[in-house]
Amino acid sequence: MNRRPTLLAAITLTAAAALTLSACGGGDSDSSKDNDKIAGADVGADKESASPSASAAASAERPKIELPSDLTHTFTPEQSDDAVQNAVLKDNAELVRALDAAIVAQNPRLPALEFYTEGEAAVAAEKWVKAYTDAGWTITGSVRYFDRQVTVSSKDTASLTYCADESKAFGKVIKTKEIKKTKVTKKSYVAYGAQVEKNDDGVWELMKIVSTRGADRCQP
Repeated sequence: MNRRPTLLAAITLTAAAALTLSACGGGDSDSSKDNDKIAGADVGADKESASPSASAAASAERPKIELPSDLTHTFTPEQSDDAVQNAVLKDNAELVRALDAAIVAQNPRLPALEFYTEGEAAVAAEKWVKAYTDAGWTITGSVRYFDRQVTVSSKDTASLTYCADESKAFGKVIKTKEIKKTKVTKKSYVAYGAQVEKNDDGVWELMKIVSTRGADRCQP
């Protein structure tokens, strides 16, 4: 969301701050917040690129995720001609929706969010949502995810990079329904790099993620 509340920024200067997949952000002037990351994430590491077959169809039944009408997402590209890359893109989009659904529901342990995260990322996601619940905030508006690119490393590992335009998304105080709007800045645009792994049910779960707020490559 555009403009992470000051309170939430302070609360989440932990590993949870890395999981800003749909986090309110960008208003802080502290340059130390420009690059949020989960310890141990190594999305930029050199890897042998592979294109394994996607003959094994995903067998898991994905959870149904419902969001309020005042919260929307768009994803570009939405899908790929490559079956494996397409599966990664789809599960990544559902992860983003699940994270926001958890914030709206004020439930850090929302089953849909746990469905798409594992290990380090699961812990960070729970802490990130809890920061919102503890502060009594939710989210509203629209976020545009674009330049989504998948690199498949093996039959069950891949990395994903993408940008987020959070200029039209905001934090909202649940009790008063006040929407926290501030001007759009460079930090309204965020670059993400994620590591995902396919589990035994064919779900591409988020394992690690890094983000760079105000990244040049994501500017309009």
